[in-house]
Amino acid sequence: MIKFLIPSLIGVILFMIPLPYNEEVTIPIAILSGFVQELLANYLPEIMTFIISITFIGSFAAVVIKPKSLKEGTFFYQLFTVPPFWFVIRLLGMIFAILALFQIGPEMIWSENTGGMLLTSLLPVLFSVFLFAGLFLPLLLNFGLLELFGALLTKLMRPVFKLPGRSSIDCLASWIGDGTIGVLLTSKQYEEGFYTKREAAIIGTTFSVVSITFSLVVISQVGLGKMFVPFYLTILVAGLVAAVISPRIPPLSRKPDTYFNEEQTKYSEDIPAGYTPFSWGLTKATEKARANSGIKGFLKDGGKNILDMWMGVAPIVMGLGTLALIIAEYTPFFQWLGMPFIPLLEIMQVPEAAEASQTLVVGFADMFLPSVIGAGIESEMTRFVVAAVSVTQLIYMSEVGGLLLGSKIPVSLKDLIIIFIERTFITLPVIVIAAHIIF
Repeated sequence: MIKFLIPSLIGVILFMIPLPYNEEVTIPIAILSGFVQELLANYLPEIMTFIISITFIGSFAAVVIKPKSLKEGTFFYQLFTVPPFWFVIRLLGMIFAILALFQIGPEMIWSENTGGMLLTSLLPVLFSVFLFAGLFLPLLLNFGLLELFGALLTKLMRPVFKLPGRSSIDCLASWIGDGTIGVLLTSKQYEEGFYTKREAAIIGTTFSVVSITFSLVVISQVGLGKMFVPFYLTILVAGLVAAVISPRIPPLSRKPDTYFNEEQTKYSEDIPAGYTPFSWGLTKATEKARANSGIKGFLKDGGKNILDMWMGVAPIVMGLGTLALIIAEYTPFFQWLGMPFIPLLEIMQVPEAAEASQTLVVGFADMFLPSVIGAGIESEMTRFVVAAVSVTQLIYMSEVGGLLLGSKIPVSLKDLIIIFIERTFITLPVIVIAAHIIF
């Protein structure tokens, strides 16, 4: 019981307990990450370029040279051996990182709005978040906390969201902490056989919600910080509506209910006779804690998590994220895509519909772009709608989208585009109705 309680309690404190810090509310993992970020601020772009480059070199060795020392089934074999598409993306990620670091080649690649922003702003954050999230994730995963919540919440999560009860922890970690943590939690549990392909895809694209802290940054960017409470309530309602509808329509509804590598699940949701959900959850939790391999196993798992996150995700974010931001910054592509939304916004009586329309699509490249573009819109109501939609869309290539594609969660780029559009159409009417009531 102690082996279950103490590590799990430490994990909950690190990942889920909000604390006031530097005039904002955040979680301990974010505070630790911020400290490392400040400490290594001048070196992180170089460190991330090195990590991305080593990842491609390792992939080149694994895929092209195929040394005998890299045995099939080992951790590094799985880390470096990727299909041709991801091999090319890792190559692009390395090229973009080097060009951005030294500011050479075409400016559109390394400018402060494209690759330069990713290398100097986003990737340093991911480095420090992954360092601590990866190290301490076993506290949530390996000591029984998920088994307890799985038994307690299955009767709520399964009928409403078509998910096992343990997925509630993924959602809570995202909501209070960061969407990236939710994706990482989900990917690890999927690989361990706790989620089917469909469940992992639903959780990764629907429950990796934006943190409270980032939501405050978005609403402040459009000059409506004073309206944070109605703004966040609107996000919660729209997000819940999308979470109920999205799993019931393609592409998520068509994902197979099979497990990672077609293995059988090791986890059952059934409560045996003679047990309550709580007593059965506690029994499973203590069994999980008892089977844990101690400090050495904890550090080994944490170290693998860190390398998996750094090397699996950073090249994808740099490669695909830079391409998406170049398209957003240097072409009218997203403006064209936004044009069909103009009549819809006009029907819903949203002021400055034309200006708002392009922000509804540009969020696919980066979640912060809609609020940056929308900050110049005069109507407060329209700025409110733009900010709220950008937060509820969830899928954006410069972070969560890149993370999903870099993880083992079974979603393709096509899936993410469709889900992004679906979430826009689902949440937009809810948000506009709320905006009309508020304004």
